[in-house]
Amino acid sequence: MGVEQAPTKKGKESAKGLRQASAQDERKTESETRRPLKKGAARFEERSKSSDGKSAGLKQKS
Repeated sequence: MGVEQAPTKKGKESAKGLRQASAQDERKTESETRRPLKKGAARFEERSKSSDGKSAGLKQKS
């Protein structure tokens, strides 16, 4: 849920904190791997690959 979409003040604060924590974690991961993480659809494909190396799209087609 986005910060703007949260119905209560507590929800908005939680969403903002989650967004900040995930951004911090992403920066940490990028600095450890010394390369930027993929964004958007490319990132979805990268993350959806399982140990067998098939992406979500390939699994749905077969």
